[in-house]
Amino acid sequence: MYDFIPGQRCISDAESQMGLGTILKVEHRTVTVVFIASGETRTYARNTAPLTRVEFSAGDTIQTQHGTAITVDEVIEQQGLLTYIGRDDTGARHEVAEAELDNFLQLNRPSERMFNGQIDRHTWFELRYQTLQALNRLGHSDLYGLIGCRTSLIPHQLYIAHEVAHRYAPRVLLADEVGLGKTIEAGLILHHQLLTERAQRVLIVVPETLLHQWLVEMLRRFNLHFRIFDEARLEDLSGVEDEDQDEAESPLSDNPFMAEQLVLCSLEFFAADPGYFSRCLQAQWDLLVVDEAHHLQWSPQQASEEYLLVERLAAQTKGVLLLTATPEQLGKESHFARLRLLDPERFPDFDAFVEEEKNYAPIAQVVEDLLENRALSEADMALLQQTIDEGDNQVLLEQLSTDDGAAGQDQHERIQEISQARIELVEHLLDRHGTGRVLFRNTRAAVKGFPKRELFAHPLPMPDSYTRLFNELQDMHASLLLAPELLHETVASDERWTTFDPRLQWLGEQLEALFPHKVLVIAASAETALDIAWYLKNRTGIHAAVFHEGLSIVERDRAAAFFADMETGAQVLVCSEIGSEGRNFQFAHHLVLFDLPLNPDLLEQRIGRLDRIGQTETIKIHVPYLQSSAQQVMFRWYHDGLSAFEHTCPAGHAVYVKVEDDLLAALHRPADTALIDSLIQTSRDMYADMTEALHRGRDRLLEYNSCRMHIAESLRQRSLDADASSTLDSYMERVFDCFGVDSEAHSENCLVIRPTDHMVNRFPGLADDGMTITYDRDTALSFEDAHYLSWEHSMVRDAMDMVVTNELGNTALTAIKYRGVQPGSVLLECLYVLEAAAVEALQSQRYLPPTTIRVVLDERGHDHSEKLAHEAINRVGADVDANTAVQVMRAKQKVLKTLLEHCEQHAQQQAPSIFKQAHAQSEEILMREINRLKALQQVNPNVRDAEIAFFEQQLQALTQLIDATRLRLDALRIIVTM
Repeated sequence: MYDFIPGQRCISDAESQMGLGTILKVEHRTVTVVFIASGETRTYARNTAPLTRVEFSAGDTIQTQHGTAITVDEVIEQQGLLTYIGRDDTGARHEVAEAELDNFLQLNRPSERMFNGQIDRHTWFELRYQTLQALNRLGHSDLYGLIGCRTSLIPHQLYIAHEVAHRYAPRVLLADEVGLGKTIEAGLILHHQLLTERAQRVLIVVPETLLHQWLVEMLRRFNLHFRIFDEARLEDLSGVEDEDQDEAESPLSDNPFMAEQLVLCSLEFFAADPGYFSRCLQAQWDLLVVDEAHHLQWSPQQASEEYLLVERLAAQTKGVLLLTATPEQLGKESHFARLRLLDPERFPDFDAFVEEEKNYAPIAQVVEDLLENRALSEADMALLQQTIDEGDNQVLLEQLSTDDGAAGQDQHERIQEISQARIELVEHLLDRHGTGRVLFRNTRAAVKGFPKRELFAHPLPMPDSYTRLFNELQDMHASLLLAPELLHETVASDERWTTFDPRLQWLGEQLEALFPHKVLVIAASAETALDIAWYLKNRTGIHAAVFHEGLSIVERDRAAAFFADMETGAQVLVCSEIGSEGRNFQFAHHLVLFDLPLNPDLLEQRIGRLDRIGQTETIKIHVPYLQSSAQQVMFRWYHDGLSAFEHTCPAGHAVYVKVEDDLLAALHRPADTALIDSLIQTSRDMYADMTEALHRGRDRLLEYNSCRMHIAESLRQRSLDADASSTLDSYMERVFDCFGVDSEAHSENCLVIRPTDHMVNRFPGLADDGMTITYDRDTALSFEDAHYLSWEHSMVRDAMDMVVTNELGNTALTAIKYRGVQPGSVLLECLYVLEAAAVEALQSQRYLPPTTIRVVLDERGHDHSEKLAHEAINRVGADVDANTAVQVMRAKQKVLKTLLEHCEQHAQQQAPSIFKQAHAQSEEILMREINRLKALQQVNPNVRDAEIAFFEQQLQALTQLIDATRLRLDALRIIVTM
């Protein structure tokens, strides 16, 4: 406490953001302060007032209320009030009473705060240093943005995401087989591009039935909050637009699509409303994602309306990700249609594309021979000589041509050398030929790790009620034939289907027999799912979790968590077709298909809820069906015609398209055995032919390029190592402690965090009623109610930002026992930061992330930085109360000012080596990419001029940016020796 005098200037230690205060009134027990900048007046108890007197010294720069900056030459005190005498930039002399100081002054600079007695707890200082170190480490990691999501670390997904996400404005086709995680690959790419700010505005366009699947996946797995834009949403925004029409700055004043950065729309919505599509087109997106792109119809003669809509969006968006079926499933023409969306200049003509592909065939054969370690013929070697005649390949070809020369003691070394030469030649072929840079397609056969499937068929008698209904109503949609309960509920009398459908009684008995195994039940509609759950609860006493499109995301999360709980959770989860999309339940091994969909792709999606990478057991697929009905026809077609239950069915949709009319006819005539047998035989033969064609067309060149396994495994191992060595849990505990967030154990690997009354600020992302968190990936994957905190989570990123942008922790004082200097001496620990301006488009933080230079000097200017490690001081340092700390600082003020100058000189001497390293790293990485792309462009037109120009401009801008970086004092700590 100091002697308060009206007119003195001070700051509030607890609310420094209010600016500079003026002592207004001093009474026997209280002191009143006005903060003009914030319009606030505070009255404090005199003996405990959290106020610090603001005093400047000669050499300091002050600002007047008129905005004039003055360098102080002299300070005069009269009756407890200060007058500063100094000169402005022109040399003019000024006398400034402290009452004339700028009211908006905040003492954010560490030296200013220290010399004005604002000294923080050393725990804040420790947190600040730890945060700077973490930012530096993350900034140097090429995995940042790819491994912090709620996803398993699967090699082929990591490979594709790592390969594509680091590109400028990537334009690629993701065509993995079903179940391999195209959505996750796209999400990882999106997440990385958003975190590095290579993209800021993202539009995802999907079929209407997949809207909620994408919304859920982006939120649950990647913590990306997309907004669905449909007619209702846009009408609401138009209402906001009308209210804001006088505000020229409103982002809605011209285009409602500018209201959000992350937007999710259905293709059907755009097709139905050209006006809204036109406004979307004008909204300038950085990245476009299109799912189910294989449904966009195109031929050289004509394109569908939907294809043309996507074509216009792709033409105006820098980055494009198309998610589609495999090229083999698409057929050449349809596959070409996707490629021309990505690059119409590279793929202008279908006939030319077909001819070009023919030229790949011999190369693909040589690649397969190289990969399989088969001997190369003279013709193969001649083809390689012609195809890749660049200098770097000649050495490799020579190594292969002396294949037989390996002998004697260096045999093992020669074999290794030849093997490496084969791999490098394959990689050069992949880079320099074909569509490898724009197309990624992994297959189950190549990826491995999938479970087996086992079918259990359960034929059941047809109820009379359904038979009468079908006889009365001849012409009905096939979907109602396959889900007769929906038809019955629409037209029948008071009799509920739940009183007679044998599938329900069978299900109850089956669940009892399978107990305690988890069982997933999928039905076509939400109404059926709800009725099944009602029956199980009221007739069998089984409490089922229910999952359908009518539930909110939070309600779905709770249902999924209830099902996932292995101890007290539900045995069964009943899902509707749409409600189950986007959710995978690998921990369950029994799947009940209460009815069957008409489309083979939907059947594969259903089975895919369990048949995923990570499934540990054989999947038991139970299919109850009504005999002598459309359900039995559908079952036989899937099982006998396509083998779709026990195996994946890549050609299933193509067969369905060809036999659709006969299949629909058979569903309406379940007693016509001749028709059904003919349909099944035709489908079986067709499926066999198509499957054989797919196998013959297997593109080993593309297969290898889609997942270079040695790189993919390395990425996975590095990711696992990062998980194992993560210090995030201890870091966040320190964050919670400093900011006043309560943290307590909840369950294994889970914590509950809650706000408290003594929180320093509102904590980012923390709900008022608290939240459950986990730092463990496996726990996050199985317990969906828990928020998965990683270094990439928005809560963690925002918390780190709060630490380094907040003044708290930029001054501290601690006392230690240290033999290196005399007791009673002070040392000064300074943390300087070299940080390139945050131009994220340049990814400047990748080459020069916040880099801390730590300097510790004693009163004689001797350097103790290595002897006195930061962590050692933290371990032995003792807190000093605020009054004593201020007294020490003032007693040693002259010494500390001198030390500050010396510390900066020491830090400046270290800066050039850091700049040199940043320059070297940026030049090595970018020049390597520039040279590689230029070489590729000579033989592979897929490399765009824009890509090369981007990296050249990036290197030039980065060089200037690094050179312009200046040293900044971020924090300091006074160390008093005892």
